[in-house]
Amino acid sequence: MAGSSLPSSLLTQGVLFSYSNQVSEAKCQLVVTSGKRSLVRCLAKKKISFVDQILDYIEGGPKLRKWYGAPELLPKDGTSSGEDDEAEEQQEEDDGSKETVFITDGDSDVGQMIILQLIVKGTRVKALVKDKRKAMEAFGAYVELTSGDASDERFLRKAFRGVGALISPTEGFLSNVKSLKGVKHVVLLSQLSVYESSGGIEAMMNSKVKKLAEGDEKAVISSNVPYTIIRTGKLENSPGGNLGFNFSMGAAAKGSLSKEDAARICIEALSVIPPTGLIFEVSNGEEAVSDWEGELMKLMQRQSQNK
Repeated sequence: MAGSSLPSSLLTQGVLFSYSNQVSEAKCQLVVTSGKRSLVRCLAKKKISFVDQILDYIEGGPKLRKWYGAPELLPKDGTSSGEDDEAEEQQEEDDGSKETVFITDGDSDVGQMIILQLIVKGTRVKALVKDKRKAMEAFGAYVELTSGDASDERFLRKAFRGVGALISPTEGFLSNVKSLKGVKHVVLLSQLSVYESSGGIEAMMNSKVKKLAEGDEKAVISSNVPYTIIRTGKLENSPGGNLGFNFSMGAAAKGSLSKEDAARICIEALSVIPPTGLIFEVSNGEEAVSDWEGELMKLMQRQSQNK
């Protein structure tokens, strides 16, 4: 069904992020039998991307792929009927007002989790990646892929075309961006609290990413674009959805957060655009959240009261 959540096992068992996960099914039938030898003919089906396989698993078949933003798989000769072309044109017209979400690091674990969850929600996605070929093998036609330098204004103008919201799951992108023109909401996943609380050798190892995180937060706050900064606890490679949350002050410095949960919070944050900005801390804890929009509104109210 539309908007269904992805099974945790698919996100955490190392299956999701292996770019080589493509299968080629073959339908074989016995044609001739002569003595001890048999002639077998195999008709290979067209390869489908890993995201196609995941959506088929979740939704029960390839017929709903197009709803998620991918075209129908074409025959081997690459042709399509006139009716198919008209349907695609109508789909583009219907989706004309549907704004795109830009992911600044589609190569990272959290970035890929965000991308897949957005695909399942039927959201248009554009992602910045280092290797477009590998990303295409993973996500197929469901994601518009781009590669370039964040400090290149010309590249960013093109990359941000049609983008309504931006999610930055890792450090270093936003501090290099000179303009977020056209973007209406920025969601930044920040581990600054973790880096600030580290000491000794760990502090030395985190010094570079700490500067990047500080630069990212400063850039977002001064951008004049509504923003949500999610200061998380230490991100862990553990299954999401098993624990609640802790939004108290100091939670990020002391606690940890599943990467899968972090990805979900980034997506949920898109539903509430603050008048100016919202900054909150979160780690895994005891509080169960069923209404994320209400929780984010409550966090905004708490922030305004503490000012």
